[in-house]
Amino acid sequence: MLVSIVIPCYNSEHTIDEVVDLCMEEFDKLDGYECEMILVNDYSRDKTFETIQRCCEKYPNVKGVNLAKNFGQHAAIMAALHYVSGEIVVGMDDDMQNHPSQIPQFLDKLNEGYDIVFGVFKERKFSWIKNLTGAVSRFILWHMIDRPKDIQMSSYWMARRYVIEETKKYEGEEVFIQILFFRTTHNIANIEIEHFAREVGTSNYSFGKGLKLLLSFMNFSALPLRAATFFGTIFSGAGFIGALIVLIRKLMNPSIAVGWSSLMCAMLVLFGIMFLLIGILGEYIGKIILNVNKTPQFVIRETLNISKDEKND
Repeated sequence: MLVSIVIPCYNSEHTIDEVVDLCMEEFDKLDGYECEMILVNDYSRDKTFETIQRCCEKYPNVKGVNLAKNFGQHAAIMAALHYVSGEIVVGMDDDMQNHPSQIPQFLDKLNEGYDIVFGVFKERKFSWIKNLTGAVSRFILWHMIDRPKDIQMSSYWMARRYVIEETKKYEGEEVFIQILFFRTTHNIANIEIEHFAREVGTSNYSFGKGLKLLLSFMNFSALPLRAATFFGTIFSGAGFIGALIVLIRKLMNPSIAVGWSSLMCAMLVLFGIMFLLIGILGEYIGKIILNVNKTPQFVIRETLNISKDEKND
């Protein structure tokens, strides 16, 4: 059985060749499995694509894709998915924190009948800031998207081919691969894996990129709009009740002065919430415009070890 390994690459000239070598060594040990690798250079600022070229020359089962600009990790994965040939697809990072030696654990779990398997780290070897922001992101996504409530998602996963084919049908501008998986199936499992320390460099995910990825969940959920309706109803009701109380007190005691400070506080709170809700609506309108304008998920500059038939497909 052919297993396709897709890896988005960004500034990984010092690690990606080692990842490829370790994957090849791992599959040499596995009976009944072969592998291919699709490496996508997401417009790296170093010599990552030159390293991918060397890997493609060394291994004929390694395919290279070079993007025309930086589209982000998930868009790069989507680009790779268009060139997979295997019945099983593995997604992993390029920095050696997702170690190839753990692929057999994924295969064993998938063979139990699951459609998707996510690796859950025993211990997350990130900085405390990234662990904190990651926890906040997971909490928000946990409550905002439709997924099995006992399942955690990660960047190290394995999926069956039919899941990939359904995922590729998505044409929206912003891509979130794991959420697209949840739209396809809930027959998902977790396995506990080791999170290896980063060998070279630091994370390429800035706060801005992480926030953009988090907000992309709005492409797949109407809950923020429903929350806007809920809060609008609550505060409108509270405002109406407050107005009645003020009117009744004024009628009962005409000497009561209307407080300027309390009025300003109420206005600041209500206007703040109103602008927040307008911002949510603006996010949705912006995403609609980007999708209507057919903003591309990715643009491919060149490919390596990919036949003309594969490109046409």
